[in-house]
Amino acid sequence: MSPRARTAVPKAEPGDCVAVLSPAFAAPAVSPAVHEQAMHRLTEATGLIPVEYPTTRQLGASAEDRAADVTAAFADPRIRAVLATIGGDDQITVIPHIDADVVARNPKPFLGYSDNTNLHNFLWNLGMPSFYGGSTQVHLGPGPRIDDVHLRSLRAALLDGGRIDLTDPGESEDFGRPWTDPRALSEFGDREPTEPWWWAGPSATVEGPTWGGCIEVIDQIALAGQLPRVAGLAGTILLLETSEELPSADTVKRWVRGLGERGILDLVAGVLVARPPVSELDSPMPSAAERSQLRDAQRDAVVEQINRYNPHAVVCVGVPFGHTRPQWIVPHGGTIRLDGATHTVTADYA
Repeated sequence: MSPRARTAVPKAEPGDCVAVLSPAFAAPAVSPAVHEQAMHRLTEATGLIPVEYPTTRQLGASAEDRAADVTAAFADPRIRAVLATIGGDDQITVIPHIDADVVARNPKPFLGYSDNTNLHNFLWNLGMPSFYGGSTQVHLGPGPRIDDVHLRSLRAALLDGGRIDLTDPGESEDFGRPWTDPRALSEFGDREPTEPWWWAGPSATVEGPTWGGCIEVIDQIALAGQLPRVAGLAGTILLLETSEELPSADTVKRWVRGLGERGILDLVAGVLVARPPVSELDSPMPSAAERSQLRDAQRDAVVEQINRYNPHAVVCVGVPFGHTRPQWIVPHGGTIRLDGATHTVTADYA
């Protein structure tokens, strides 16, 4: 289906039910306390009622069982949206078992990121927009509160709609307290000041539907032969982000170059690249200078490849919609505008 002809997805209203699923990893089984706090905050912040499914808290659930939960959530008329608890690493094995006809007949918002890139791509291929970002186990449950930018975009995606100019929250963390630490329920992780977003390309304004996600997952999707038709990505805003596995700048360069050789970079109107994580939970923290160098190296690698294949694309690097917190939830299949003259990013949550 053309990205210009997307299915309308109705918003929920306070009091409606939303499905909370684990279509990749069942994080609630690891830390029930964080999950319970996330469910309480979800209802408190939105008025929506979370509904769990058989595999929401089931570690090691089969791909078939997780797919059955996805199909059931879309089929249930009581459910007005579907939220992922977290990502994972094997959701690509779930996709073939989802009933595409059932999902296509029952459009509703889906929120998730990371390994959920698989589900976003699945919905794109059905002509259904979704929202990239949001993990109940990462962005709702931990810490003293939901971050303001996350709450604003969460409500916009689920309830309010509208257009929002995305802004830099001014601080960032790569990870929070370990879920097994009681402080995870009341403290943020170690946060640091952010840098200004980096812009490249012409001083022009481009607007289009978004497609993309976690580039490590896009690589799997390509190998599995599940990418959209290249021609169907013409005029889109490409979303790119990297995970907590911290791929090197050279590895990211090769992945982006692959998108160029596929013909995708030639066709996009713009590219939105997330602020990458550059530290690991169980490893020594790199120095501030080292962290900055790692982010700069990835930025330069991505921008170099985009300029090689499409110097007319408007590029913005550093927007926190990926594996960092605070996190903006952004449209996937919906519209984003990049203004290369005023350096503004506007997301439409219709």
